[in-house]
Amino acid sequence: MKLHDLIPNEGSRKKRKRKGIGIAAGQGKTAGRGTKGEGSRSGTGGNLYRQGGALPFYRRLPFQRGEGFTPPQQVVYNEVNLEQLERFPAGTEVTPELLAQAGMLHKVKNPVVILGRGELNVALTVKVQRISKGARAKIEAAGGKVELIG
Repeated sequence: MKLHDLIPNEGSRKKRKRKGIGIAAGQGKTAGRGTKGEGSRSGTGGNLYRQGGALPFYRRLPFQRGEGFTPPQQVVYNEVNLEQLERFPAGTEVTPELLAQAGMLHKVKNPVVILGRGELNVALTVKVQRISKGARAKIEAAGGKVELIG
């Protein structure tokens, strides 16, 4: 046996379909491409950025805002800093209702969190949904009390 005697196994090689060669073959005339349209023309396809006339993805990107996943049960708090509580007189009971009346809440229906920016020199009783450790320490150092409400 010589190199020129080698042939592939029976059935391992298949002849390619010659399209557009007469009507008898079943692939004549339009050669399986259909009539008209982008797919019927030569040289189409293969352009990664073409999206059929829509604004391509890479050009849409700068305009897309708020993309990604937003948790449906996410809690958004009204943030109030200690420096904002300075305006209340000593002994006042600070509640979400009082803060809403004072116009200090962005959205009244959202819970309130007290954050520790600024100093507090008056003793207040603060009743809110959440408070930071630093804010709690400063309120208690000023002689006030903190109560968390549900």
